Amino acid sequence: MFAEPFIHPALFYRGDRDYADAVTGFVREGLAAGEPVAVAVPGPKLELLERELGADAARVLMLDMTRAGRNPGRIIPGVLLDFADRHRDDHVRVVGEPIWPGRSATEYPACAQHEALINFAFSGRRLTILCPYDAEGLDPEVLLEAELTHPVLRDAAGERPSARYAPQVVVDGHNRPLGDPAEHAALRFDADNLAAARALAAAEAAAMGFRGDRLDDIRLVIAELGANSLDHGGGAGLIRVWREAGRLVCEVSDAGHITDPLAGRKPVPAHVPGSRGLLIVNLLSDLVRVHTRAGATVVRAYFDAPPAAG
Repeated sequence: MFAEPFIHPALFYRGDRDYADAVTGFVREGLAAGEPVAVAVPGPKLELLERELGADAARVLMLDMTRAGRNPGRIIPGVLLDFADRHRDDHVRVVGEPIWPGRSATEYPACAQHEALINFAFSGRRLTILCPYDAEGLDPEVLLEAELTHPVLRDAAGERPSARYAPQVVVDGHNRPLGDPAEHAALRFDADNLAAARALAAAEAAAMGFRGDRLDDIRLVIAELGANSLDHGGGAGLIRVWREAGRLVCEVSDAGHITDPLAGRKPVPAHVPGSRGLLIVNLLSDLVRVHTRAGATVVRAYFDAPPAAG
């Protein structure tokens, strides 16, 4: 029986020296084998690795995860699949660090679900994704969930299988009701007034300082979510818009049910009919949270306020 070609280890590191040694060793091992290598980690860690790799850094695709992976729902389509699909004939090696100290409690559930969904998105692919975890700076519960989302665990003592590996538990465990905002603008919509839903979101965004392309992005996100409600959510929906911790939040709820956990994370080929709405939402938003069950779905898209807006 052939072993699964996709390998997804979690690396528990302690301090910059431990981090640099483990990650650069992983990168250089790939380069020596002639494998395409990408590194997507938070900015300060990216700078550390660039210094440690020296001239070898020029042979690696280096990405700041705080930008490329600001929204965890963007990482699979916009970072991992994008790189792997460019090198389909090779075994590909990636360092991806989507969870770091400083990620908020609002962001973390989407991060954990992302780590779980990697296992389903890349099953059968010739790919290794190493995910570093700061064992000193992250909450112990985060480290315990990493054991559920990664089949292989690494630390200073070596490598071992995870006895707790159960990624679906994490996907389901974070599929929870999102709670209600205090003050918000709201509108029920159907095919006759979807334009009013877009206008509501745009007006709130403009009042918060969004302009130009970013304002157009918000309009497009609401258009896609609204179209999904009309096509798959019973023909109608509810939009709610509010401000929260320096972000504009746009939520669309309806009577649909998203049954594919990878919806919005895997591009649909151009020749295949099907909705691309959730993919567009993930690519344009700074964070996306979803709660779905039979007869009800809520999609909440967050947009970081422009710098001038505070």
